[in-house]
Amino acid sequence: MKRSAGISYIEAGQGPAIICLHGIGGGRDSFVNQLSGIPNHRVIAWDMPGYGESDEGAHNFAALSTKLSNFIKSLGLQQVVLVGQSIGGMLAIEHALRHKDQVVGLVLMATTPSFGGRDDSFKDTFLKARLAPLEAGKSMHEMAKEAAPHLVGAQDDHALIAEIARILGSVPMASWRSILPCLTSFNRRNDLGDIQCPSLVFCGAKDASAPVRTMEWMANHLAQSAFHVIDNAGHMVNQEAPKEVNNLITEFLKRNSL
Repeated sequence: MKRSAGISYIEAGQGPAIICLHGIGGGRDSFVNQLSGIPNHRVIAWDMPGYGESDEGAHNFAALSTKLSNFIKSLGLQQVVLVGQSIGGMLAIEHALRHKDQVVGLVLMATTPSFGGRDDSFKDTFLKARLAPLEAGKSMHEMAKEAAPHLVGAQDDHALIAEIARILGSVPMASWRSILPCLTSFNRRNDLGDIQCPSLVFCGAKDASAPVRTMEWMANHLAQSAFHVIDNAGHMVNQEAPKEVNNLITEFLKRNSL
């Protein structure tokens, strides 16, 4: 583990830089398979502010994008490819709009261009459901053990479920409570056409949080995009199908000379 600009991270490889941005229940370890599986690139996986050993920070997309920009600069990088899963994909979209000079490519997985329905009812229901176990007195580890099987497509993969639960259970409770309202605030649905860099969009066929129809719609509204569906995978698609994901990313990078 390394630290730069208040951010903890892990990395592997050499070459053009890729920065991996995890979901609300993830961390730098969510991308260990990508670190070793994407050749000829420097692959970096950060801990979002408030996660791992990263400094705490305000959980809103503008502040997170500023933190990401400072992190990129602190590593001596000018331009990067962003790989984002779930809220990490939302942040990648946000960053490509706010700091387009830093972003030469996007890989968006298991994410959405906006959160929720037409009014606050969906958001309120979502927040209540996600916080209910904690309000009932359960720990993050207990909550994670219950939630992890529902995040994957193959519920009989006990080793994978245990790893997802371990990572989710290590999220500080204060960070979990503050990141959820941030997640529900996201809406860049009408701004996708302003993103001009090449994009790779893919999802798991069994992901109820970022369904196929939503991600295909997003891909169709990006200027330069390719779209794929990974069979039998759920929301944690890059952990569930690492070889297929790594191959998709590698081919995307080659195709666009990134």
